Amino acid sequence: MAFTTESLKGKIFLPFPEMKSLLESELISRFNADLSDRTDWGDLLYLPSCTDTDFPYWARCVMEEPFLVHFDSIGDASSALRAIQRSWAPYQYTCFRRASLLQEKLPPVKLKPKTFPFDIPTSPIGLYTLLDEHTLVASAKTNTALPAGSLTFVEDHENPPSRAYLKIQEALVMARHFFGVELPHGGGRCFEAGACPGGWTWVLQGLGSQVLAVDRSELVPELMNNPLVTFRAHDAFTLTPEELGNFDWVFSDVICYPERLLDWIKKWLSSGKTKNMICTIKMQGEIDWPLVKEFASIPDSRILHLNYNKHELTFIHCER
Repeated sequence: MAFTTESLKGKIFLPFPEMKSLLESELISRFNADLSDRTDWGDLLYLPSCTDTDFPYWARCVMEEPFLVHFDSIGDASSALRAIQRSWAPYQYTCFRRASLLQEKLPPVKLKPKTFPFDIPTSPIGLYTLLDEHTLVASAKTNTALPAGSLTFVEDHENPPSRAYLKIQEALVMARHFFGVELPHGGGRCFEAGACPGGWTWVLQGLGSQVLAVDRSELVPELMNNPLVTFRAHDAFTLTPEELGNFDWVFSDVICYPERLLDWIKKWLSSGKTKNMICTIKMQGEIDWPLVKEFASIPDSRILHLNYNKHELTFIHCER
């Protein structure tokens, strides 16, 4: 075998597509990172001085213990990676044909769109990138069990009333992955705030749950006539948990100020009327990182940037 390895200091960040500038801004504003020593390999951002143990939301994959592999042949490169662990996902920005040959020599990894619902594998998956014909950068340890942090679904282009359904599908998959909770199901009750036109409600009723959908505007006719859906025309945030009762899940994709959303979440959780919440935190201009930290500090909660998020984050709370 003709290959050598070389450990690298720091971490390497792979941003979500078209969000590298947001990642850079977060590294500076939230982590006080110095980007003067950066190296860019395509979308990858390498910071040798980064030692922070937390992870940026705008990075879909963080290479936590990066190293270089110098190799003579594709077979040597494959041997170097396989000697460390089984599963490796590619990110490529150059040498595409050579990268394809390397991926073919590695154990197969499922990179195709998924059918909802599904379980994210728990086995570790590394990330590698060819830098040139005889050099690759890799990390067996990453912050995600998804290949390169990417998740896409097989899309339904006919039935959902909006593409927002993809966002709740991803959020529910993540909730089950991180908290081990049971997804909404037949016999369960869900409350969705700001439900129009009904993308999230469509997913929930498709799982068999009864849904109370609240918005000032009606849902699409198919959902308004659905026996599992009860619609109420109202400002959802002005309805109290005590008025509405107990729910297995509470959801919100409402466009509102994050401060108002945080207050609303705290009211629901303190009421004891639900144990599970998924809410979209819509960013208003510059991100208020201390405020985001307040969301993250709520026990049994996680903040994520989803593959199907835009300029927003997703709050997931599940009591085990």
